[in-house]
Amino acid sequence: MNFLQPIGRTFFNALAGLGRLTLFAGSGFVNIVRPPYYPRLVLKQMVEIGFYSLPVVGLTAIFTGMVLALQSFTGFSRFSAESAIPNVVVVSITRELGPVLASLMVAGRIGAAMAAEIGTMRVTDQIDALTTLSTNPMRYLVAPRLLAGVTMVPILVLVADIVGVFGGYLLSIYKLGFNPSTYLHNTFDFLKVDDVVSGLVKAAVFGFLVALMGCYHGFHSKGGAQGVGTATTNAVVSASILILISDYVVTELFFSR
Repeated sequence: MNFLQPIGRTFFNALAGLGRLTLFAGSGFVNIVRPPYYPRLVLKQMVEIGFYSLPVVGLTAIFTGMVLALQSFTGFSRFSAESAIPNVVVVSITRELGPVLASLMVAGRIGAAMAAEIGTMRVTDQIDALTTLSTNPMRYLVAPRLLAGVTMVPILVLVADIVGVFGGYLLSIYKLGFNPSTYLHNTFDFLKVDDVVSGLVKAAVFGFLVALMGCYHGFHSKGGAQGVGTATTNAVVSASILILISDYVVTELFFSR
């Protein structure tokens, strides 16, 4: 039975890690709603997550919309269904591509930065110093980042939706020869409130996960500079995986019927 020991050890280690992550997330959520509050830190994180992520999210969205329109035209032209391109672009961007791609970009940029910053504070004993000064590290470091992630990623996704649809519009008008008014008419006629709302709900969930994984891996980093590097990598990878998993879960809740 010795060959079962590594399997059992791995399984129990995974359960222990899931338990630590759940307790960390619960503690972070409680500290969001419980005073004292740090509005200046929250505002700083909002600017860092939202404003400074606009260029990369905008570029990703506009070229995604262009590529989606071009690929849709290539496929639909075989069946003389080119008129469906505006519908495919707006639904794909608002439901899936906008939230997922914008959140992945934020995970690569913000998740890594959070893990590196908090990890450096951990290995240099700054977090212990906060505790010594009677400052709750969860409330001071983690809660503002979680709140900023939940509030700013939906705004970024809304911008990504607009820019992505606009990118598809530009390519369709100036390269594929669509009539501008007809394209816009088809876009607005086919778009539903549920499409946008589902994307924004996904964005809020993704923003929480990105901030959570960045803070969690940074908070538990150890081993000096190498440990900080490992925490940064783990934060981005785990956040990306959780984004894709939760994308399916939220989609199932909204559109399973």
